[in-house]
Amino acid sequence: MLQIGICDDQQQARLALQWALERLLERRAIQGQIYKFSSGEGLLGWIKKHPAELDLVFLDIEMSKINGMDTARKLRKSDIGLQLVFVSGYVDYVYDGYSVGALGYLLKPAKERQLDDILTRALSALYRNSNEVYVCRNGDSFYRIPRINILYFASDKRQIHCVTNECTYTFYGKLDEVEQELSNGGFVRIHQRYLVRAGAVEHMDSSEVTLRGGHRLSISRSCQTTAMAALTRALLE
Repeated sequence: MLQIGICDDQQQARLALQWALERLLERRAIQGQIYKFSSGEGLLGWIKKHPAELDLVFLDIEMSKINGMDTARKLRKSDIGLQLVFVSGYVDYVYDGYSVGALGYLLKPAKERQLDDILTRALSALYRNSNEVYVCRNGDSFYRIPRINILYFASDKRQIHCVTNECTYTFYGKLDEVEQELSNGGFVRIHQRYLVRAGAVEHMDSSEVTLRGGHRLSISRSCQTTAMAALTRALLE
């Protein structure tokens, strides 16, 4: 499911873009969920509570208090893979988007052909980056977590906790399945309950590993030989 944000301080503009996007998603048979925000502050506050949930954000440039460009800079610091599109009634800012890696620029009201092109490029970019993120789901929420930010996965009965320096994402699943999905991604099984990213390991011995941020996890006897060999190989690389 494609998670889309619309941030514009004009209600009519938000509704018009939502309506156009919903028509486009329906025509292309793409499942999507659209979130609307009336200010940059509102969007940033929501993102803080729901990190890595949005795939694509349409940002009005001219908003009161925090404008679209400043909002985009803050968003980019927290999520390098988030696709950003600027929306404005003027062409004055068309080149400013390059500084934050914006996907594109739309003039209001957005034409269907231009919106279709933006959507195609957003899907292509997300597909290209799919090997750089881990996507998981909890209910109606989808998380797109940059793999480089992941410290480890921990299994707790039927739940999996994906731990990063910033927060922990929880979803239902099996650690064996997560390990299989990430088999070529530099993750090492050290315990029946733990799967760690080798690049996050700062220290290890025969009984435990220490990860960035001071996280310490036990290495089980059954995983000891293979885990130590895999972590040593990864650290040398």
